Amino acid sequence: MTVPLPSFPPSCFPLPASLFPTPPPSRFPLPASRTKAFLNSACGTAEQAREALARAGFELDAVQPHEIESTLKRAIDNRTKRILVAGGDGTIATAAALVANTDVELAILPGGTLNHFAKAHNIPTDLAKAALVAADGLVVGADIGYVNDCVFLNTSSIGAYVTFVRDRERFEKHVGYTIASGLAFVRTLSELRTFSVTLEVEGVSKTSRSSLVFIGVGERELKMPTLGNRVKNGTRGLHVMIVRGRKRARLFAVGLAGIAKGTKEAEKLPEFDDFLVESCRIDLNRPRTVIGLDGELKKMETPLDYHVERDALRLVVAPPEGDE
Repeated sequence: MTVPLPSFPPSCFPLPASLFPTPPPSRFPLPASRTKAFLNSACGTAEQAREALARAGFELDAVQPHEIESTLKRAIDNRTKRILVAGGDGTIATAAALVANTDVELAILPGGTLNHFAKAHNIPTDLAKAALVAADGLVVGADIGYVNDCVFLNTSSIGAYVTFVRDRERFEKHVGYTIASGLAFVRTLSELRTFSVTLEVEGVSKTSRSSLVFIGVGERELKMPTLGNRVKNGTRGLHVMIVRGRKRARLFAVGLAGIAKGTKEAEKLPEFDDFLVESCRIDLNRPRTVIGLDGELKKMETPLDYHVERDALRLVVAPPEGDE
């Protein structure tokens, strides 16, 4: 004869919750969609970018500059695995701020004037080659800088270079980039001023008079004619340079080289302090200031808190030379 087993209410023998752990949250609970490609329709290479991406098989959305951020947000919210953006460093920085410290991969088609970020990360500036890399490149970690929670990819600057960019943008409406840069250089040089800057690193503060403060993501060259360019395989962190002294022509000529591509005409370096740090605070003894971020100007409240985020981006790059 079969004896029935007694039944008990579930509460009689509660099982420990540790036997049924809650699964960790996932940013992408559903399968990710294919790569989404977005073009800043106002960039100077827009038509060439369209052709290169079409040949590589991408479906492209052309977006007005003021719509880029909201458009990228929608793509990320729809669990897109890889975002491709075509445009200059400003467009790329907007995308980087949105995907930083997430699982979203960032591919870029460099369409700016100088394309410093692409060159520093083994991304071809040739648009056809860059499109192929965006489709089938390697994914590596890339560092980015922050100032008061605002992302910059390459450089931030305070002082003379801000005046230079403002004047160049005004002149560029009437003449080309090269002539505008020359006119802006002359105008800024004639109006160059020094200012008080306090740099705080690891609790130690130092105040000096400066005409230019330069902060680069990654170690920078300190010799002419490549002063300010990123050192290949250099030390990671923020490289801070504070140009000191009052000799205006020498200061500005070399300081400008440090942010741009170097100037062979400058024979001597000005006095400057440089530091490789993970974070620092810069106070200018005024409540607000305009700073340069990757060649664009932004008004910010002071003090300015800078820090670097290591491997914040999952960046799509070309394989090292010799790899297939």
